[in-house]
Amino acid sequence: MAIGDMDATTALSPDLPAAAAVARRDAAVRAAVAQGLVGQGAPVAALLDIVGIRRSAAALRSAFAEVTAAPVLHAFAVKAAPLVPVLRLLRKSGLGAEVASPGELALARAAGVKPSHTVLDSPAKTPAELRQALALGVAVNADNPQELARLDTLTRSAPTRSAIGLRVNPQTGAGSIDALSTATATSKFGVGLRDTGAREWVVRAFLDRPWLTRLHTHSGSQGVPLDLLAEGVRTTYELAEEINQLAGRRQVDTIDIGGGLPVNFDSDSEAPTFAAYARILQRTVPGLFDGRYALVTEFGRALLAKHGTIVARVEYTKAAGNRRIAITHAGAQVAARTVYAPQSWPLRIAAYDAEGRPKTGAAVAQDVAGPACFAGDLLAENRPLPLLEPGDIAAALDTGAYYFATPYAYNSLARPGIHGFSAGTDGGVRFATIRSPQTVEEVVAESGGEHIRTLDAL
Repeated sequence: MAIGDMDATTALSPDLPAAAAVARRDAAVRAAVAQGLVGQGAPVAALLDIVGIRRSAAALRSAFAEVTAAPVLHAFAVKAAPLVPVLRLLRKSGLGAEVASPGELALARAAGVKPSHTVLDSPAKTPAELRQALALGVAVNADNPQELARLDTLTRSAPTRSAIGLRVNPQTGAGSIDALSTATATSKFGVGLRDTGAREWVVRAFLDRPWLTRLHTHSGSQGVPLDLLAEGVRTTYELAEEINQLAGRRQVDTIDIGGGLPVNFDSDSEAPTFAAYARILQRTVPGLFDGRYALVTEFGRALLAKHGTIVARVEYTKAAGNRRIAITHAGAQVAARTVYAPQSWPLRIAAYDAEGRPKTGAAVAQDVAGPACFAGDLLAENRPLPLLEPGDIAAALDTGAYYFATPYAYNSLARPGIHGFSAGTDGGVRFATIRSPQTVEEVVAESGGEHIRTLDAL
């Protein structure tokens, strides 16, 4: 994230919360080594800062409470961290869940998230998925006219408590990462409002369906500037105003503004903040916050990314082409986005010694490589770091969302254990298992081990 995306005060003043987070992380890495969570028996593990997560959830709720007295449901985007204990933690912190598949819905339910605090989004919902959501009372955002026609049939056949909305694409443009920009002219998501006749169709769809009460928009996430996110929300708000005026009543009573707050991957500072974004929204769309509309948000990465760390033991070091290379146990299987799109997803790497203490010394340009069998399996390339040696720990920072929680099974590498931690003022660190390390027996079972003889008869 560019420095221009930050508040000037954030960029220029000491970031005390960031310093505290670094201290907690350093204490956790050392404790993880001491307690054997990472090391010879567990060459790669993931750590989640529970104090940091709770503070981010509180900051989100506070940011929107400052700009509106209307109800706000903050629905965590489950895809960012599909981990039941984390979803439960967020639920207890006042958040709901945004889900996009039967699996994610099952995870939210397992975590105790109420159906009324759950929102189902997806561009490919099946009739069975829609039927289940309507039966449970989960809110549904239809993606397209064909899905809305399915909902016509389903709502006629059985009553539902579900709030139902329609996703629209404001077509306001892309950010710096095309794959994460969902408000482009040809995005696969929602109804494109600038397409010929589309806006008129949306208005008529609402006027013909009194039960259609929500509008949903989401312009993208990482790489999308805040003013572009706010412009998408403004366009959707203006559409809601038009629908309500023509309906002669407040038919659209809730606007789902999606998520998308970008994360600073350049330093430990948490910027831009939820408060900064809420203020930009308030300036851009003041009518949205006058109490007439309930709101839904769907943040994911911004809540968790800064609070996760992948720690991996350095197995070997070597040199090739006069460049040092540290071979670690963290690569594509836990950081697929960085490995396959390093320009869009560069990660900071921190170096720790074999006892988990931050390494010091002169910075040496070196590659930090993973264990997968292809040349591009690199967490960092030509990165200046204190020289890594066998037994040291390489830590990939800011990986709390979309990294170790959504593993990639390349080379049948086992999924790492994930451990939540809290660090006390006395320097003591307590861990709790979020997901156990995958065993090789589980790898075999997942790869069809129970069906070993099924092909013999063919």
